Amino acid sequence: MKRIHMFLAAAILAMPALAAAQTQSGSAEVPVSRVVLFSSGVGYFEHAGTVEGSAVLALNFKTDQINDVLKSMLLEDTGGGTITSVNYASRDPLTRALKSFAIDISGDPTMAALLGQIRGAEVTVQAPDKIVGRVLGIEMQTRQVGTPANPTVLTEAILNLVTAEGIKSLPLNSIQNIALSDARLAGELNKALALLLSARDTERKDVDIHFAGKGKRAVRIGYVVETPVWKTSYRLELGEKKPMLQGWAIVENTTDADWNNVQLSLVSGRPISFIQDLYTPLYLPRPTVVPEMYASLRPQMYDEGMVREEKAAAVSESTGGQRLMVRAKRSDLSPAPMPSMAGGNMVAAPSTSERVMDLAAMAPVADAAKVGELFNYSLKEAVSLPRQRSAMLPIINSAVSAEKVSIYNSSVMPRNPLNGAWLTNDTGLKLLGGPMTVLDEGIYAGDARIDNLVPGDKRLISYAVDLNVTVDPSEKNDSRITAVRIVKGALNVRRMQTFSQTYAIHNKADAKRTIIVEHPFLADRKLIAPEKFEEKTPAMYRFRQVVDANATKDLVVKEERTDLETIGILDGSTETFAWYTQQGEISKAVKEALVKVIAMRQKLTDLQARAAELDKQLQTIKAGQDRLRKNIETAGRESSLGKRYLEKLSSEENAIEQLDKTLADTRAAIDKQNNELAEYVNNLNVE
Repeated sequence: MKRIHMFLAAAILAMPALAAAQTQSGSAEVPVSRVVLFSSGVGYFEHAGTVEGSAVLALNFKTDQINDVLKSMLLEDTGGGTITSVNYASRDPLTRALKSFAIDISGDPTMAALLGQIRGAEVTVQAPDKIVGRVLGIEMQTRQVGTPANPTVLTEAILNLVTAEGIKSLPLNSIQNIALSDARLAGELNKALALLLSARDTERKDVDIHFAGKGKRAVRIGYVVETPVWKTSYRLELGEKKPMLQGWAIVENTTDADWNNVQLSLVSGRPISFIQDLYTPLYLPRPTVVPEMYASLRPQMYDEGMVREEKAAAVSESTGGQRLMVRAKRSDLSPAPMPSMAGGNMVAAPSTSERVMDLAAMAPVADAAKVGELFNYSLKEAVSLPRQRSAMLPIINSAVSAEKVSIYNSSVMPRNPLNGAWLTNDTGLKLLGGPMTVLDEGIYAGDARIDNLVPGDKRLISYAVDLNVTVDPSEKNDSRITAVRIVKGALNVRRMQTFSQTYAIHNKADAKRTIIVEHPFLADRKLIAPEKFEEKTPAMYRFRQVVDANATKDLVVKEERTDLETIGILDGSTETFAWYTQQGEISKAVKEALVKVIAMRQKLTDLQARAAELDKQLQTIKAGQDRLRKNIETAGRESSLGKRYLEKLSSEENAIEQLDKTLADTRAAIDKQNNELAEYVNNLNVE
């Protein structure tokens, strides 16, 4: 059976008017004229040009850029013109979108199914004669072919048409061509086919901007989309002359259009940017209410509802953060492959006859200025950059203040410091973080990294291992009691912990070295020595130490921490209190109080031991009485042996009475001693 293809071809041929109408609206070419790249991973693109009359500008975007375009697009039509609409292909699910047309071609329908949808519509068919009529319907007929002994049943679709001559039935397999007479239906079918075709391109979507007006006039279109983060790299020249800093911007044109003479600006800063799905249509599910029919219903009265239960589906709106297109790779800390003489490594310096490259000879091609809270580098000349190409542009070339130092941190390298510099950003420009190649007297000395630097900011950089300097850190800790007092039954002991770290710095170079020692900062410690530090970060002290050539010098860092210990006198051990009475830092009054407490606790301990011994004797006698009673029953009370047992039992009863009395007196003494000790301790306040 013929499928949809013949029918669709006829429908398209019957609709020349749609293409003509689209052509009459005109078109416009408005190229990219300005690009602003942000270090937060987005870019602003501006198109500028002229249009004449009513025109349509067609822009093509990647599918994942549409949300940013819908969120940020800016439009301007000067000279009295207006923007009537911005049209783009819907992201509605294809099946749902196809079902919205008058002719539903979702599910790849057969010819019979399509004709069934347009019942009542007028069509022209060739079968093979030309017949004009309205579709009455499709019916399926069966007939038998073959021999009576081996019959075959065939089912075929029959198109019933209402014509001027009456109803005609035409087998579908005999029809050569079908054309719709209704232009509206043909247009619906054509739109559905166009949607079906455009849905195959999932990578890119067209956005049509409609301008309305008269005459030639200027228009502008701007929008923000995701772009690679523009990056910076630097060159720092250290030497006898004023240090020079050179900065380069690395930009990529990842769009599908060439940048021809565009105005390029590079902005450092982190404006908040996010993605919200504005492209995908959102639908809220609604309940389906079926009408109910009842006979002879009486008017009803309803009680007030106290609890309402509703079931609703929430529509989630996903927002994604900006994605960085560039991942920085951090190299492991290691000696530079071509260190300079400043690092104490075996590299020959250039001879005086060799010409050292002068960084100051290159002028930057960008003007820098602060824009709000951001910093903007605007390229002085227009930039041309073909699609899918990158460029490196000079944006900074300025003298800076840089002091050569060696930086020691025991957690980085326990024995050697690093060659570095204390860089001050006195360029007046905001420097974006990035890698830095360091040159010393024109020779590669190593690589460094810097973070974002605002004007006037000062930052350390390191670029090589200083093999000419060694450091031996040694640590010594001490603890001493500074005060002891008794307050309401508690012994409060104050101790002073002293932490001393000695950095023995040995300079083997033939010139003096300035060493910056990084020492950990701990909030619970107080710095005692040195009295001053060069700089402090949330995690580190930085101390400056100058060491002469071929000399060794110690940097001693002392810190103190006060610890407070509280010991309950009623709960603490006697041995602990005895130890404190031997310490010279404790006052005489506290010692005397502790001695009295020790004596009272010793008396209490003796009484408790006496009570325990009496109780043990008592339990032993009682256990022997049980044995005597059993022996009396065995020997008989009137026997001589039984009488002996009875006498012994009577004697032990007297001993039990005496022990009970003595134990009771001892326990009373324990209670009295406990009360006296508790009363004394609880009212004890001695310093």
